[in-house]
Formats: sequence, C-alpha cells, structure tokens
Amino acid sequence: MSLALCTTSHTPLMGRAEPAPEAAGRVEAAFDRARAFIGDYDPELVVIFGPDHYNGFFYDMMPPFCIGAAAESVGDYGLPKGPLPVDADAAHAISREVLASGIDVAMSERMQVDHGFCQPLELLFGSIDAVPVVPVFINCVAEPLGPVGRARLLGEAVGRAAVATGKRVLVVGSGGLSHDPPVPRLDSAPPPVVERLIAGRNPTAEERAAREARVVDAIAAFAAGTSDLMPLNPRWDQEVLAVLASGELERVDDWRNDWFVEQGGHSAHEVRTWIAAYAALAVAGRYEVETSFYEAIPEWIAGFGLTTARSLT
Repeated sequence: MSLALCTTSHTPLMGRAEPAPEAAGRVEAAFDRARAFIGDYDPELVVIFGPDHYNGFFYDMMPPFCIGAAAESVGDYGLPKGPLPVDADAAHAISREVLASGIDVAMSERMQVDHGFCQPLELLFGSIDAVPVVPVFINCVAEPLGPVGRARLLGEAVGRAAVATGKRVLVVGSGGLSHDPPVPRLDSAPPPVVERLIAGRNPTAEERAAREARVVDAIAAFAAGTSDLMPLNPRWDQEVLAVLASGELERVDDWRNDWFVEQGGHSAHEVRTWIAAYAALAVAGRYEVETSFYEAIPEWIAGFGLTTARSLT
C-alpha cells in the first residue's frame, strides 16, 4: 500500500494575530491545496509526528519519542479539548515495529497533546476527531536532544509499520520551520518556571490563560521589531525544504543540533517532525512533492511551510 504525506508549520498565533491580508490569503490557498490533496487520497489512518510545548511532556520523565495508544487534547490556545480517535491497535503495532528496529520509544496509554498535534488536525480535517490517528511525540525543545538522525530512523520504522497495516496511511509532520519563540529553558529559567517545566501538568484555566497571554505579547513585540528573539531565516528554511524534497534524507544525519539553533532558533528543532514524516514516506519507495508553500510570517513568529507528497510506487 502506498503512503502519502503532509507537513505543516503550526503557530498558536493563528487566529490571534493577523499577518498582511495577502500573506493570510496565500496561507489559506496553500491549506486549500493540501485539503484537496488529502481528500483525493482519502486516508484511512493518520500518523502524526508532533512536538510538545510543556503541556503534555515534562522533565519529570522526558522521553525522546513516545507513541500514544490513547491521547487527549489539553485545549490550549482555544483549540478543542478532549480525546483524539486513536487507533490503539495500530499504535501498538507501530510501537512493536519501532522497538524491533532498535529505536527506544516510550508508549503512553494516556498521552496529553497540545496545539502541535491538534492545530494541524483542525486545519486539515476540520476537527481533531475526524479521522483515526496515531500520535507520535518527538521531543524538540527539552534539552538535551538526541542526534537529528534518530528522528529519521524513527520515521523509517514508523513507515514500515504503516505500510504493513495495508491501509491508506497519511503521515503528517507538524512543526518548524525557523522560529525562536519564548519557550523557557531549564538551565536559565527562574525556580518557579523550572518547577513548571518539571511538573506543570494540568494547570488551572487562569494559569494557562496567563501563560498564553505572555507568549502572545512576546510575539507581538517580535512582529513589531522590538524583541531580541532570533529573526526568521528563510534561506535556511528553503535549504531544509530542498533536502526533504530531494529524497536524500541521509544528509540530515550530519546536521548538528547547535547548527539548528544557530540558523533557525531553538524551536527550529521541530523540523525533526518533518524529517520523520518524510523518512516514513520514503519507506514505500520514491516519492514526489506535489505542493510546496513557504512564507516567512513574523506576526506568527514562523517560517511557515506546508508540503504534500506521495509515493510513486
């Protein structure tokens, strides 16, 4: 069975901060093309690689990778709260294949996911519960991070399991590209924030609202040019997109972690979700990118990309 792919940036500022009308129109047109691509493919299962932003995964036990056999949206940034329709049998089968491939992966029967998973599901399918899913968490912010090449190997193992299902499987990568939002870091955060990074699960509605307001204000300052956050890097973003489109995915094994930060900002590591998705697609053979969109959108603090691709075999 062939596979198909969609990778997309996400941003909590979508719907809260408006870019120039022309830019917003181009983004919506790109999503229209992606939705048409997905509708034509008609997936029976969606395997989505996504990060977390200290909403579901914390330093009390931070795995590099985790597969959810059940998952619930925390409902951050106004997104729906509640369970995702996880295909538990597929999740268990994927976990077995990944472990058999020598990739150490955690499993969760009670995963919590945030906008990194739920926003793409809302934008691409209309709701977070429209299609059976398997969520695959990739740690992209909580240092120390493993080598980038491990995300590629994870994707290959997930791809083999996806092919073995015999279903039409859409692999989704959610994150990136260049961006350096105000995500706290354990080694430099004040003690109360350190405690939240370790054990901040299930905040009150007031605590979540205050946290989100701080992020919105910081990104508004970035868009206004009054912030010291790292600027977007369209040149680096285009380089990454070109490598993924080329199919020469082994090249990512030479990408150093500090290179990501130097070129794209700390959260550029979310590109790991795209790498995993493309590696999964490559398991089915040669692939072709059908649509590719990119625009640097400072109002969303995002080098915003959206691609679709399908295997040719």
